[in-house]
Amino acid sequence: MVLVLLSATLVLACSKSKYSNDNNNNSSPNTIYMKGMVFSNTNLQIKTGTTVMWMNDDNTTHTVTANDGSFDSGNIAAGGSFSHTFTAVGTVAYHCKIHSNMTGVVVVTTP
Repeated sequence: MVLVLLSATLVLACSKSKYSNDNNNNSSPNTIYMKGMVFSNTNLQIKTGTTVMWMNDDNTTHTVTANDGSFDSGNIAAGGSFSHTFTAVGTVAYHCKIHSNMTGVVVVTTP
């Protein structure tokens, strides 16, 4: 019994994060998922020229909108996606226009 409890505790302690999606196990590290009214990676660091994809795995519509106006996905229905290629070095904050608590940042550095 103790071994079973210890094993269960280790499994829970070693889980990846509070956000988990069986569909993204083999996904690109530059894919951000929207589920449970949050972005799965709120501080993504990439190199210039990298394309980031946002996938809506939620059951409601979301947007991905740069705070500086450099991109706006428009409405992304459940199951939809949006991609943007980052060409300039800098930090780009973004949010969902529909759900103001959904925010994130992409930090773009030189290759």
